[in-house]
Amino acid sequence: MASVPCCGGSDGFPAEWGSVDEVSSALLNHNALNPNALNPNALNPNALNPNALNPIALAPNRLALSALSAAVRAAITRPGELGAMSRQLLQYIVGCALTPSQSFRFSWRDELGELREEVYPGYLGLAASWAIAPLSESREQWVSACVASRANRTGVSVMISSRAAHLALRHPDASEVESYPMEEGAFWGNLFATPPRLYACYNESNAESSRALSRDCAAGLPEPEGGVRECPNIHIVGSCDLACDALSAADGYRPSCTDDRGESWPAVITTFLP
Repeated sequence: MASVPCCGGSDGFPAEWGSVDEVSSALLNHNALNPNALNPNALNPNALNPNALNPIALAPNRLALSALSAAVRAAITRPGELGAMSRQLLQYIVGCALTPSQSFRFSWRDELGELREEVYPGYLGLAASWAIAPLSESREQWVSACVASRANRTGVSVMISSRAAHLALRHPDASEVESYPMEEGAFWGNLFATPPRLYACYNESNAESSRALSRDCAAGLPEPEGGVRECPNIHIVGSCDLACDALSAADGYRPSCTDDRGESWPAVITTFLP
């Protein structure tokens, strides 16, 4: 079984976690089922409009409103479509990073001047210590893999089972494994890098079934003239059997995958569908 790419924290737990309480909370969340409908255009909104949320500006700060840059605060409090896309992306980032016992809160005013309160709870706990310290590169990669795996071009919310070497996703319960037996593919990369790099691969045997369930960011959407159309900002490298290590026999995840530059990434999330 692959080890989590991180170093020990001062409390004796991996640095992915911020405290003993957060470790306990996250490890109770073995069921990694989560709904996914993130607009993939939001994965790199800075490429679309410089006034949208730029994840690169998030990483050097702890995840607290008072610690965020003015540009980030402006992006998530902006009314209108750009602000909505920034808030959606941030909500998914928080859900991937923090544990259920943590949350991120802020307020903003809409076009009519009405005050809106936002509370984004954590869910998977892939970088719980972000609440008290900036993201490390390892945590950036885990959160990025999670966010990419939750993108859905159609906007339809689809339940997936997420599995990985990370402690928060390493041990899906038996009922989840039984109910979600079909490997869709795997996701990895770094949304917080300059420029952002996100990758996906697919299980060739299940590509059509994945598309039928409105999931095509791993396999791509077939074009009439041939080839496939990728989800924005997620590059498909091909079959997971060629790009990644074999599935772990014990818990069913890909321990590492290789991008189109030949670089190996250990922070990989493998997704399964019904």
